[in-house]
Amino acid sequence: MGEHVLVPLDGSSASEAALDYALTIPDVEITVITVVNPFDTDSLSPGYQSPLGKAGMPAYSQEWYQKEWDSAKELHEELRKRADERDVPFESVVKLGSPSRQIIVYAKENDVDHIVVGTRGSGDISNVLLGSIAEKVARRAPMTVTIVR
Repeated sequence: MGEHVLVPLDGSSASEAALDYALTIPDVEITVITVVNPFDTDSLSPGYQSPLGKAGMPAYSQEWYQKEWDSAKELHEELRKRADERDVPFESVVKLGSPSRQIIVYAKENDVDHIVVGTRGSGDISNVLLGSIAEKVARRAPMTVTIVR
């Protein structure tokens, strides 16, 4: 078996570019991961509150979580075709929580050799240099991280 590469996907063109780059690496097994981040949404928006929230997490409804989960799985299935065209083994994972933390924890627990992450362009002021998630992953991951623009 070749190198195990983890590619975080968020639906952006930068994350898809990261997947395309990872697919050019010879002899790889690719796992794509999308992290549903409940802290990235306005918890005051109608329909997101629930009286049964977990401590330390916003109390979004089960329907919200399911919709986010389903959207991530749908994205992965659309992109699986790119891996299938190149006969690259492809696994799909969806996690809940802080994206940079979940990416690193997954990589450590699953013997990932290399993380290939996309960055956003300079249009968003919060992501002027690399993108906050890409930057955190690059600084904290113990394995090789490639950032694709």
